[in-house]
Amino acid sequence: MWWPFRRAQSDASPEHLRAGIWGEDQAAGMLKGKGYKILGRRVRIGVRDELDIVARHNNILVFIEVKTRKREDFGRPMSSVDRGKRHTLSRGAIRYLKKLKQKPEYFRFDVVEVVGSREAGDPLIRHIENAFTLDPVYRIPW
Repeated sequence: MWWPFRRAQSDASPEHLRAGIWGEDQAAGMLKGKGYKILGRRVRIGVRDELDIVARHNNILVFIEVKTRKREDFGRPMSSVDRGKRHTLSRGAIRYLKKLKQKPEYFRFDVVEVVGSREAGDPLIRHIENAFTLDPVYRIPW
């Protein structure tokens, strides 16, 4: 099957990136358990944009940003999805939508927070649905 998007490289990642990949694994497992169909992980679009997880839930295309933290002391998930990050995620989502062969009925942005580490056992996972809207500087391509 032809896949118009490149997967980000994760081989021989530094320790701090491996923690993020572990968090994405935990988030993907939780989402699958909630009935989401994972369409892609670490989806690289062009040189600058990467979407952590792209999934489908019923008729909704979902762009998911995963935030992994060792402890809750390191902030809340929405504090790290600031205006600049929302702009970057919106740009990646619009570029993803332009490459699709069919228009989704609806799309949204979610944030999944994973608190814990591989060594600590079961992580605490929080899913924030419809966490933010498309940056107003971007227009939907249809």
